[in-house]
Amino acid sequence: MKIKEKIKIFTITITAGIHKGKKIEIPDIFTTRSSKGILKESLFNTLQFDIIDKNFVEVFAGSGSIGLEALSRGAGQCYFMEYNKTAFRCLEGNVKRVDPSKCHLFYGDSFEKFALVYEMVKKSNEKTYFYFDPPFSTRDGMDDVYDKTIALIETIEPEVCEMVIVEHMTSLDMPEEIGALVLMKRKKFGRSTMTYYKPKD
Repeated sequence: MKIKEKIKIFTITITAGIHKGKKIEIPDIFTTRSSKGILKESLFNTLQFDIIDKNFVEVFAGSGSIGLEALSRGAGQCYFMEYNKTAFRCLEGNVKRVDPSKCHLFYGDSFEKFALVYEMVKKSNEKTYFYFDPPFSTRDGMDDVYDKTIALIETIEPEVCEMVIVEHMTSLDMPEEIGALVLMKRKKFGRSTMTYYKPKD
């Protein structure tokens, strides 16, 4: 008889905005590194009020903690992609607790779902923030994850994009330019780094 493994769930809280104080559940599994509080704080200090009414796309969303924080701080429509079933179930619950009317959830491989989501934000005629947090490539089967992520970012057109943020291993040197986007700033937090891109002027 196969014993179903019980997965531990821990909670974090939305830190600012209209949903401040609401709880977000995160499963304690290998595929969802909870984006560390300090990292998230730094991200939203950078974005501030610029995200109000803009689309926010969280690629490799896990349980959606970044996108839901963006929503609380005034983002318009939020899009989430996640392939891990446990993380996706948490994401569904989190969205129900926060604001399902502004959230669009996509279950499956982010690399396969991205084109569909991209077409949706393109049709909305509202500029979009894209947040990429791919699994660290030190994991089994993830060797090419950054190459594939960069290839996705290359498909983003400047008229659709407000900004692209990539959370990645600090040991990885992200390129100065990706497609029509240029590196704006880089912030290191130990093993993780956040690199920001914006459309070339």
